[in-house]
Amino acid sequence: MNRSLRLRTQAPVRLATVAPVALLLALGATSAFAGTTGTEFQTMYTTLLNWATGYLGKAIAVAAFILGAGIGVARSSPIPALAGVVFALFMVYVPTIIDSIMTATI
Repeated sequence: MNRSLRLRTQAPVRLATVAPVALLLALGATSAFAGTTGTEFQTMYTTLLNWATGYLGKAIAVAAFILGAGIGVARSSPIPALAGVVFALFMVYVPTIIDSIMTATI
């Protein structure tokens, strides 16, 4: 039997095998509850979020910039200071991004 003919006759068999499995998986899919369950960890999450977005997070961001600026002056390069600025931006925006990702439901 020709190879191309054999491949053409196997395609409907594969589709007939895969289609019921795909249909079962599609029907069994439920909403995502990543950020809505596990209330026992809510106090820990709130504490860490407050630390990251509060004065501790701001202090860490400023310290990263100052350390990067100091290293940049020592090396005569602005790149470490820019790394400090990028770190500071991450400290400001990443908690909000993570919170929105984890509380999203489908």
